[in-house]
Amino acid sequence: MRAVVLGIGNTILSDEAAGVRAAESLEQSYSIPDNVQVIDGGTSGMEMIEDLSDLDFLIVIDVVKTGAAPGTVVKIAGDEIPVFFRRKLSPHQIALPDVLASLELLDAMPKEIVVLGVEPITLELGMEMTPTVAQTIPQLVAMAVAELQTRGYRLEPLVASV
Repeated sequence: MRAVVLGIGNTILSDEAAGVRAAESLEQSYSIPDNVQVIDGGTSGMEMIEDLSDLDFLIVIDVVKTGAAPGTVVKIAGDEIPVFFRRKLSPHQIALPDVLASLELLDAMPKEIVVLGVEPITLELGMEMTPTVAQTIPQLVAMAVAELQTRGYRLEPLVASV
């Protein structure tokens, strides 16, 4: 069983960094098993095809525009996924749907995809996320860990040294 946690976003566009920051936090907080890869996808595109081919499980962490209140954390799965990827949610969003379409053509789509996201407050130029969105990072990480553990992947919290 092979899984990828893909944090995507642009770290110079304020809340757009949420996916990348969540992926970083996951790696800093948990011992990741060999069959799980955490990828800082940044604003990557087609170069991700090999990493995302023939996965059992893909978690995408990103900002999402669902119309919910800013700072709302959402999970998108199952039949909602194709609809989610038809809408452009952020400046980098073009790349991931293209990668997934290519994987489908190559018959290498992940068996299961879950998107964990947060509704942004701003996507304006800036190196810091808004406090509201920044506060959701631990929740996004906990959700990713729970999704992985539910499917049998073993992640152990790292013990912080004093």
